[in-house]
Amino acid sequence: MLMIGSAGSNVGKTELACTLLGKFGKSCDIIGIKVTTIRDKEGQCPRGGEGCGVCSSLEGVYSITEELDSSSEKDTARLLAAGASRVFWLRVRKERLMEGITALLDIIGPDSISICESNSLREVVKPGLFLMVGNSDSKIWKSSAVGVKKYADRIVISDGSSFDFDPNRIKFINGKWIIKLPATAIIMAGGESSRMGIDKSMLSIKGQSIIEVICEQLRGSFDEILISANQVDKFAFLGFKVIPDKVPEQGPLMGIASALEASTNKFNFVVACDIPKINLSCVNKMLTEAIESRADIVVPVTGKEKYEPLFAIYRKSALESINKTLSSGKNKITDVFTLCTVKYIEMEGTDWFINLNTMADYEEFQKKLL
Repeated sequence: MLMIGSAGSNVGKTELACTLLGKFGKSCDIIGIKVTTIRDKEGQCPRGGEGCGVCSSLEGVYSITEELDSSSEKDTARLLAAGASRVFWLRVRKERLMEGITALLDIIGPDSISICESNSLREVVKPGLFLMVGNSDSKIWKSSAVGVKKYADRIVISDGSSFDFDPNRIKFINGKWIIKLPATAIIMAGGESSRMGIDKSMLSIKGQSIIEVICEQLRGSFDEILISANQVDKFAFLGFKVIPDKVPEQGPLMGIASALEASTNKFNFVVACDIPKINLSCVNKMLTEAIESRADIVVPVTGKEKYEPLFAIYRKSALESINKTLSSGKNKITDVFTLCTVKYIEMEGTDWFINLNTMADYEEFQKKLL
């Protein structure tokens, strides 16, 4: 499911859904879904005013209606006209959302491809991708939007007919919705693996080397992928450009500097080759933060004063400070932080974040895969 929420009414949510249905509906069957949650409010319309009768006409805890007429101006009709193979409207009491969506999934099938309009549903369902639409005047977000804003993979600003985001960056690959990020991914594979005792980049995970596992997770989601390593021939099989250090034996900071110089993008996601699981939603949030804050580096914090500079966003603008640090004889990544603008953000739900630093870490990770 690709879910689309909104900051308020009439901000372009349905327009974005229709744009995506027009793009993908020609090549596969996509179910359109509109969810309206209903809350009792002392007999009054919960949305204000006299109301439209949607809430008061609901019998039971939920109602599922299939849209069959594509000629009207209703949102569901617009979805059908845009290219959805079928469209359903789920009206459901707020406290029975899970019951309502489960019933709908029984109708359309759990493996169906869908584009769904809803804020509240994000509280009980984790979709493949969650976009939220607002406009430049959206200073106050409605309550249902505020509660789920933190889950958004991308906040899209609309003027009613166009977006600050290219919908062509949305992809449906191997059964998954993804956003192709306007950035370069740099995989750091040049370390000595001293604590592991063997080359970490070639650790086997379900029959693949860990660096292949990382590449597969990043493939299709970035404009460019670079491998930072001095052994160019060793990593040629990956099919991506391998960038050796300009000056050898200067540590990962030199690797970052060399790869940033070779990168064709302003924004760069730097990741160590010992992190087997990549949370692209987290990466997208860091990238959004880098764009909005104009920070040179965005670093996630995973605990008290514990941050991850090898799972972070680096602007090309950080290259000047990095080169200055290296020229002074220093080679710690943290030495750069005092010379440029760094934004620290807390990562939510870090159960997925694992560093395989030692053989014990690797063995424990392998056990969890069984």
